[in-house]
Amino acid sequence: MKIAIIGSGNLGLSIAKGLVYNNTYTSLYLTKRDLSAIEKWEEYTNVKVTSDNQEAVKNADIIIFTVQPKQFDWILEEIKDVLTDKHVLISAITGYSIQRMEEKVGANYPIIRSMPNTAISVGKSMTCLCSNTMGEKRIAIAEAIFNGLGTTINIDEKQMQAATVVCASGIAFWMRLIRATTQGGVQMGFDADESMRMSMFTALGAASLLIETNSHPETEIDKVTTPQGCTIAGLNEMEHQGLSSSLIKGLMASFDKINEIKMQ
Repeated sequence: MKIAIIGSGNLGLSIAKGLVYNNTYTSLYLTKRDLSAIEKWEEYTNVKVTSDNQEAVKNADIIIFTVQPKQFDWILEEIKDVLTDKHVLISAITGYSIQRMEEKVGANYPIIRSMPNTAISVGKSMTCLCSNTMGEKRIAIAEAIFNGLGTTINIDEKQMQAATVVCASGIAFWMRLIRATTQGGVQMGFDADESMRMSMFTALGAASLLIETNSHPETEIDKVTTPQGCTIAGLNEMEHQGLSSSLIKGLMASFDKINEIKMQ
């Protein structure tokens, strides 16, 4: 695959790292206005850095956009005249609709929206994908790229706002839960670093159990709880204090906010 990443900041370079690590490209162009920040990437085989977005597009078949939303309008205007029917456009721009992209460059290109989260930097992103009609036959390309950086799920574009809350904002929500269990461990007598390590790897183990066994959370909870035991006592107290309810309310507050931002 001949790939160009337009806007090689943190997200763009995380994707580039995955492409290099998994050797899923034949040539890779990285663009950025300040080349000093990415020039070392030319040490990799068949990687070229440039500040010329048109040059990158002309030398690629797959274009991945990882710029700031406020920059995307003029970048699409800049490159639209060098687009051809060979190009597949993959956007990782939060809140920028497929319809808006089509208005800028036309509807005759495969356009795919992706919504990764910050765990992409360690190859563990949950990335949501959707596409226009032209992109339906090419979405496997985006799956191949982002499955090398975690895992993917295909959804309707109308669900992208909700996916942002569950997956992108969700990173922060899970971090807060890990922080809370860390603080509880400290209160019970562990050093902070010991408690955080136990919390992190317990969270990892819980997620891994569900992923690798295709199990349900309640099934795994039943394996840990015993009659009159400490686990059920703790779970019930958390529910009495509104754990599940507060998590759901937090998700919905974020969902309401992201929809409010979209309307502005």
